[in-house]
Amino acid sequence: MATKEYRKILLNGSSVQVTVEGDELITKDGRSIGIEEAQHLPPTQPSKIICVHLNYESRVKEYITKLPSAPTYFHKPITALNSHKGEVIRPERCKWLNYEGEIAIVIGRNCRNISPAEAGEYIAGYTIANDYGLHDFRDTDAGSMLRVKGSDTLCPVGPGLITGWDFHNKGIRTTVNGKVMQDANTNEMEWDMNYLVADIARSITLEPGDLLLSGTPANSRPVKPGDIVEVEVEGLGLLSNTIIHGTIPIRDDVGAQPSSSEEVVSTAMGGDWEFRGQRAAGGQGSKHYKSALKNKYSEN
Repeated sequence: MATKEYRKILLNGSSVQVTVEGDELITKDGRSIGIEEAQHLPPTQPSKIICVHLNYESRVKEYITKLPSAPTYFHKPITALNSHKGEVIRPERCKWLNYEGEIAIVIGRNCRNISPAEAGEYIAGYTIANDYGLHDFRDTDAGSMLRVKGSDTLCPVGPGLITGWDFHNKGIRTTVNGKVMQDANTNEMEWDMNYLVADIARSITLEPGDLLLSGTPANSRPVKPGDIVEVEVEGLGLLSNTIIHGTIPIRDDVGAQPSSSEEVVSTAMGGDWEFRGQRAAGGQGSKHYKSALKNKYSEN
């Protein structure tokens, strides 16, 4: 099946769907806009954004952890949604903002109680996502991931929705300021796209436009304001975003505060954490993950 790409852009104050023809975006009424000049919007408007925790073999090995017997998930609020060329905010008082290049499944029609073999019929297409994580809040939110993954701007997707794309044996790469940081293949995934859709749809109705983020490979690392982060997926294109400094600080008069605890640093630094391979990290969030190491962290 031939692929086709659809994008959404802001044109004269309105959201307009366009198709891609070379370096031009073409509206339904025949107007042409240069890709570089266009202000992109997310290619879909989901009612929910669901993400899998662990799926790529390389990430499991990097963290010296174990996959569960079935996928586990978390939820990003719709207010985290962002677009191609959108700015990603690292709030004042936070410093552990990590990229996670991913492939996002876009649901095409209402989906409930289906088999993996049927799931492809309910998928509209695919897009690229960057599942940013603000790990400063990981001590308190490691289970729900609500503030870690759900803070504003932390879910850029795009640039377009690709139909007719085969997810098997496709390369996925993340660069920071042009340097390759993540480089993997979808064949590393323990659970494929059809499995993930069918698994969620056992108990949750998926609606047109909903997004399922399928996991990230090894080497997620912190980024800083000014960095340009790009995720490129074979056959899906390239998603680019710039990290900016949020001028409004996280309030210190309410709630859990950003931290640089061992749990935070070990997660943010991945395989570069100084004790990786020696022992499992400690902290409140560590109880949510299984370590392959026998030597556990002790608070004593």
